[in-house]
Amino acid sequence: MKTVNRLCLVLGDQLSFDLASLQGLDRERDTVLLVEVMEEASHVPHHPQKIVLVFSAMRHFAQALQAQGFRVQYVRLDDPQNTGAVPSELQRWHALLKPDELHLTECGDWRLEHSLRDCGLPIHWHSDSRFLCTRAEFADWAAGKKQLRMEYFYREMRRKSRLLLNGDGTPVGGAWNFDADNRKSLPKGVKPPYPLSFSADPVTQQVLALVRERFASHYGAVDDFNYPVTHADAQALWQYFLDFGLAGFGDYQDAMAIDEPFLFHARISAALNIGLLDLRQLCSDVESAYWAGSVALNAAEGFIRQLIGWREYVRGVYWLKMPDYAEGNSFGNTRPLPEFYWTGETQMNCMRQAIGQSLKHAYAHHIQRLMVTGNFALLAGIAPSEICEWYLAIYMDAFDWVELPNTLGMVMHADGGYLGSKPYCASGQYIKRMSDYCRDCAYKVSESTTDNACPFNALYWHFLMRHGNLLRSNQRMGMLYKNLDRMPEAKQQALWQRGQMLLDTLDNGQSL
Repeated sequence: MKTVNRLCLVLGDQLSFDLASLQGLDRERDTVLLVEVMEEASHVPHHPQKIVLVFSAMRHFAQALQAQGFRVQYVRLDDPQNTGAVPSELQRWHALLKPDELHLTECGDWRLEHSLRDCGLPIHWHSDSRFLCTRAEFADWAAGKKQLRMEYFYREMRRKSRLLLNGDGTPVGGAWNFDADNRKSLPKGVKPPYPLSFSADPVTQQVLALVRERFASHYGAVDDFNYPVTHADAQALWQYFLDFGLAGFGDYQDAMAIDEPFLFHARISAALNIGLLDLRQLCSDVESAYWAGSVALNAAEGFIRQLIGWREYVRGVYWLKMPDYAEGNSFGNTRPLPEFYWTGETQMNCMRQAIGQSLKHAYAHHIQRLMVTGNFALLAGIAPSEICEWYLAIYMDAFDWVELPNTLGMVMHADGGYLGSKPYCASGQYIKRMSDYCRDCAYKVSESTTDNACPFNALYWHFLMRHGNLLRSNQRMGMLYKNLDRMPEAKQQALWQRGQMLLDTLDNGQSL
């Protein structure tokens, strides 16, 4: 007699009780399998806090499933029988348990899904219903379009979800997007809420000890780990944001400040991406906060747009375009990633702040990633594969489906403009406008060509000069090139020379 009918493999970013593959399991005859494997923890040098988060959340989830009466097989990283990879663990347990059926929800990583589809076992695949838009629905929407624009996709998702819509289907407030109201720098005297933290229980302490032992070579501190690893704690973090953060999120979501890594951001992206929070509930809660009058429309719409607009959009692009998408390099960049991305040892205060907090907390918010560390990588001509690997490694919320399109497409514009209509490049003036970083910097943001000039300034113009053949025809870049062409030849030459000197410094393995 068969003891197991279904064997359901649950991955480390699928820790949701309503996961499609878990539905309909017979608690007497079926088994859930969770595995901690070295391949997933080390195919890039993941931040130790990220490994702690995933492993601890997996262990807590397994305990919760057992408490609900599920049969669970759990393989720890240090289990002597552990084969080190997800496909080989699935093969091992398939041979041990001899189930009639294998069930699995779609992966978040093309590499892993491809290896599972090729592992020789007949798997019943389930669509990941935790997202609003299925892979097939996105492919249908994208069909026939040379370029995709998030804004139009977002409107479709608003209509589908009915979020912030009037009875006649028009958007609340008369516009779909209030992004123009969400670009304020942080005024003096405005203090963000104190960040909520969670202490490590015995399960997390065990994982911390394991990670310290096995991943000591990975960059990033582990001692500051204070992130939720259970559904209940993730919910508490979310409620804290609703109560104290969301109202300020709209105005100040693009702001940056010295020694303020979190500001008014929710810090829930990692919990959401591994399944500890539910997308639909988050959106419903934000909408309710708006209707209750506790937050302004620009805060509610801005947050919902990040979730059902941008997040769903990049996932759609990823599964539509992989695996070729990962090879994109439209500017032909080959420069290695500077060492200071892994150490934070640079004279540029904005980079030191953004990288320093990333190493400490495995976290930076979207503008720090896009307009500081990302902008520098774009202007300096860093190879897309290298900066993509860094983002995937360093951030707690980074999984391939969300990290790759954001970095390769939005940050590096390496997909030729498929995902974003123009490169997100900027000089130091943008950073000055949105932060107080320039105040305590060794470089002067007011200078462009002197020895102490902000590197972003010359590199910005150097970037525009060296890629004019690709970018001059872009309508959204026309004004920038008009400004460049108006410059006296001597000024252009000085900017080019300063930019070239900065790039030569990087090529010599030196920091800036």
